[in-house]
Amino acid sequence: MKNIMGCRLCLWLLGSLSWFWGMGRGARETVLGTLGKATILQIPEELQNLTLRFGEAVWKRDTEDPQRKLVLLKYSDGNHTNYMEGRTRFHQLDFSLEILNTSRWDGQLYEYIVSKGPEEKVWQIQLEVYEPVSDPSIHILSWALANNSCTITLNCTAERGDNISYSWGSQDTNTLGFCSHNGSLLHLSYPLENTSISCSCTVSNAVSSWVVPFNSSECSYEQGGSSRLRTELVVVVVVVVSIITVLVLIGVITATRSATCTAHQQHSHSPLAEDNVVHTIYSQVQRVEKQKGVPITEHPSCTTIYAAATGLPPDTALTHSRTPQPLTEPPSTKSHSPLLQSPDKEPTTVYASVMMPMA
Repeated sequence: MKNIMGCRLCLWLLGSLSWFWGMGRGARETVLGTLGKATILQIPEELQNLTLRFGEAVWKRDTEDPQRKLVLLKYSDGNHTNYMEGRTRFHQLDFSLEILNTSRWDGQLYEYIVSKGPEEKVWQIQLEVYEPVSDPSIHILSWALANNSCTITLNCTAERGDNISYSWGSQDTNTLGFCSHNGSLLHLSYPLENTSISCSCTVSNAVSSWVVPFNSSECSYEQGGSSRLRTELVVVVVVVVSIITVLVLIGVITATRSATCTAHQQHSHSPLAEDNVVHTIYSQVQRVEKQKGVPITEHPSCTTIYAAATGLPPDTALTHSRTPQPLTEPPSTKSHSPLLQSPDKEPTTVYASVMMPMA
């Protein structure tokens, strides 16, 4: 009995010490702030009345240095000075402090201190900043048919958010037993007699929450959305297209080279004697001055003689000409004729000037 009374006395002393310690440090509450949104730090009604009575208060905040505090705002007899203008707003109606755009840097311990003569009343607020969760999505990792049942593995994920928690459930009481699970992965197994299974994934943290549903009407590629099958099909199509492209390029290159070689061989092996190109030689006959006592029987004007050349020497070409050529070409013109330079060159047009012989 004495031991029981002694224990109760110890507990009472510990509780009293804790109460005095809490009053010395100030009462504390925790406020959750959302990253990128406004957060309001409020004080209880008791401190609002003390502020109106004594008219002196201040907002402070801890810093990374435990021996240094940052003064945010001072209130005195209806007037206030905001040292964080543009980042905070003071509401004089209830003496609350609003953080306009909450950042991770704002997650600190805040204090509201009311001066009542020689004493101070302190209210402490611990601000915890969270990034809200983003819109989640459900992915099918695998599915299988076995023993007249369908087994699907689902993965529920959110790309952004702090301290995210995942849970699975269903609003349908008939399928609640299949869908109940904590965690992002759900191994769903149900008999094929069930025509439809509806599950939902809840993604949440301290400041936000999302719910995304999943419906499976049958165990098939269409409903399962098998990404593995789609990936394999894309790979096959890419490989086939690549092979066809390479074969077409090889065929084009081979055909081009073959045509080039054939044309080169025909040009290099073609004999000069088989050249059927006919060229025209223009020969101009000039008129000779008239001599006294000598009658001129030919036509007095200049005459142009056309001779056809087939690549043969000029003497041969003149022999095969239909029109007799009684005129002889001066030796000086034969030496400059391109027909006599090389038998390998193609015949060209030769312009020769000849003089009519004297009668």
